[in-house]
Amino acid sequence: MPGPILRRPPRLLDRSTWPEARRIADILRKETIGGALLLAAAVAALIWANSPWAQIYQDLRAMEVGPASLHLNLDLATWAADGLLAVFFFVAGLELKREFVAGDLRDLRRAAVPVAAAVGGVVVPALVYLAIAGGAGAARGWAIPTATDIAFALAVLAVIGRFLPDALRTFLLTLAVVDDLIAIVIIAVFYTSHLAVLPLLGALVPLAVFAVLVRRQVRSWWLLLPLAFGTWALVHASGVHATVAGVLLALTVPVLRGTRADGSPDGSPDGAADGAGLAEHFEHRFRPISAGVAVPVFAFFSSGVTLGGLGGLFDTLSEPVAAGIVAGLLVGKPIGVLAATWLVARFTRASLDEGLAWIDMVGLGILAGIGFTVSLLIGELAFGAAGGEQVKVAVLAGSLAAAVLATVILRLRGRIYRRIHEAETADSDRDGIPDLYQSP
Repeated sequence: MPGPILRRPPRLLDRSTWPEARRIADILRKETIGGALLLAAAVAALIWANSPWAQIYQDLRAMEVGPASLHLNLDLATWAADGLLAVFFFVAGLELKREFVAGDLRDLRRAAVPVAAAVGGVVVPALVYLAIAGGAGAARGWAIPTATDIAFALAVLAVIGRFLPDALRTFLLTLAVVDDLIAIVIIAVFYTSHLAVLPLLGALVPLAVFAVLVRRQVRSWWLLLPLAFGTWALVHASGVHATVAGVLLALTVPVLRGTRADGSPDGSPDGAADGAGLAEHFEHRFRPISAGVAVPVFAFFSSGVTLGGLGGLFDTLSEPVAAGIVAGLLVGKPIGVLAATWLVARFTRASLDEGLAWIDMVGLGILAGIGFTVSLLIGELAFGAAGGEQVKVAVLAGSLAAAVLATVILRLRGRIYRRIHEAETADSDRDGIPDLYQSP
């Protein structure tokens, strides 16, 4: 008689499948370059805003362009926040949909850990902020420390070294993508000051036409871009933050390509058949624009803040709002990520993958406290230009502190990561797939 079937005990941060690992590696390379550009843009803005030519920088931010007849005569800072970040959220939406339709996260057991960590990393920082900032006026900024900036975080990983295990990189990327989705829901629900119903309903028309075309695998930019812009403009006019349009458009794009009975491709809905759909095509096209243009330009127009020397910097950070943001990013984020991951392990009786330890999760949790792009965006929505300077200083300080602390912790594990990396890449089969990625 055959012996009993031995099931592998559940693992946290298990290795991805080999195709998924290669795809994640490609994304990480592009986002790392984008992170370097983001940091360069932020540093340039800080230097310019604290130079004798600071007024020129402020005048540039306030310069208005666009057709007034369509109520789109916006300043450059607003175009960066409302327009360019819509591209960022479009790519994030594509990535999120692909992960749950065709990626490793279609398996609920794999999805549970990063999704729970993302939720914990939103709830706990918000509670920490509210506990410190207190007052009713300051409470509006509760969502500022809840976001994770994947480009900034991956730039830090590039400095730490290339030996970080793929499981940790994939976990961080997935956490940040889910985090972005939660952030856009928060922006749509809690930071919509007024709602014009007719433009919002009107946005459904170009959105529906866009959905029909992409379902039929139409790639013609001269058809799709006007529809995308029309959707964005109407969402902007409705009072809902325009970046929501980017996510809505992304969710209509098919991840998988359907097939007819004879085997030829058609535009049937996701899950009908195998083969890559338009989501992968659009992701390849727009990710370089998002990482290399949209996010760095937004960082340039959002990071320029007058620091006022060390004394002024400490005075700003001692304010309740600023202190709440820094504590939320530096303390609340890692506690939320770590607690949620531990609870999943506790209730599923899972253990960390071989070679990994809970200190690795501490390092990743702190790294998730880098909340640059979306945190700055929510800060502007919460407090406007009047309180924006304090928010910018706090976000920059909290993100920088999180980056330094995470670097120290993950660097201490460098030799362990090198051994894991060597084990993952030591043996390959004739197709070039490492043995550790093969099915048992």
